[in-house]
Amino acid sequence: MKDKLRVGVVGIGRGSMMISYCEKAEHAELVAICDKWEEGLNRSKKQHGDRIAYYTSYDEFLKHDMDVVVLANYANEHAPFAIKAMKAGKDVISEVLPVQCLAEAVELVETVENTGREYCYLENYCYMPAPREMRKLYRDGLIGEIQYAEGEYVHNCEPIWPSITYGERDHWRNNDYSTFYCTHSIGPMVHITGKRPTKVVAFEHPFSDMHARMGATGGLFGLEILTLDNGAIFKSIHGSLYKNSIWYTIYGSKGRMESAREDALQGDISHLYINANKEETDYSQEGCRFENYYPSDEFTEKAKEFGHGGSDFYSMYNAIEWIRGNKSADRIDVYEALDMFLPGLFGYFSILAGNIPMDIPDLRDKSVRDRYRNDRRCTDPKVAGDQLLPPNKDGMPDIPDAVYERIRNIWLGK
Repeated sequence: MKDKLRVGVVGIGRGSMMISYCEKAEHAELVAICDKWEEGLNRSKKQHGDRIAYYTSYDEFLKHDMDVVVLANYANEHAPFAIKAMKAGKDVISEVLPVQCLAEAVELVETVENTGREYCYLENYCYMPAPREMRKLYRDGLIGEIQYAEGEYVHNCEPIWPSITYGERDHWRNNDYSTFYCTHSIGPMVHITGKRPTKVVAFEHPFSDMHARMGATGGLFGLEILTLDNGAIFKSIHGSLYKNSIWYTIYGSKGRMESAREDALQGDISHLYINANKEETDYSQEGCRFENYYPSDEFTEKAKEFGHGGSDFYSMYNAIEWIRGNKSADRIDVYEALDMFLPGLFGYFSILAGNIPMDIPDLRDKSVRDRYRNDRRCTDPKVAGDQLLPPNKDGMPDIPDAVYERIRNIWLGK
């Protein structure tokens, strides 16, 4: 196993967490940073000094002597950056999302297979305290076989919209559809249970006054009803409702476990509730494990230095460990990453088709890939070309330039 991996990070915004991790970790060393934002790079130079190389060109960055590329650039651009990095002989750790269309998904999978490089997906919500513990307990058989589950990632971004979109009309966040950013709600259930979503029917709330104020063109939020490969049913909701919520619950054949809701004032996602019997036919109180607690392990205190309930630490730690050669590390591979994303994409196909069920392909199966090799349906005009989709089921709303000017002025502090 390698003692220490040389890591390069793309993106100094979200990437600041990965940069901080590598500077503190014993098994990783930060050697290069890449960002098209030159002013931001200059700030990084003042903070980190000349021991790190800085690049505005991704192609030049890839020539640097390093083992791993961490992608924390725009969420709709991870696939082409990952593909280029692996073809350049680098392993990849990718932030959310893995791809934005099926053609990218096919190319990403085949690049992983053909290059033999490692790919790790940083769906950090899988590593929050409660979901992390739920995975362990589910795999130990605590609640039996999953029958029903729910996942929520509701995030009202209006207060922070200027700082994450800069008043840019064509920013990806302003053009994504209601079920695009789905892996925070779907990902933990896939990772906990190991089950693959096979069918989806989805719904969206229409374009709203909130999004009109923000300059976002998609529906307010999306909801997917998924069928898993064992027949279980899973409801996922994510988007911009006014009050935030991160919450997961799983019903199994002999019990239930769930995280705390924010309004319960029990540490949010950190607190876990368990109600499970030893046998499927045992309904007694005596045979029931009924408890609630804050899950912890040997890394809990160290993880508190990082964001998202410590999950930023665990996601990076496991990815680095896996690439170093520790195959017991809890990483998310490219196939599982697509199991988390494709329900949102096919959910949007369902919405546009009038909320009809859609089968979700398994791209592990090489025989199905040719069907999607040239499928670039998405809401990004640079990628979709003549396959461009509208950002919501009712089409492209008319948003005045003044909205984006106001957002930009707030970002600039005017």
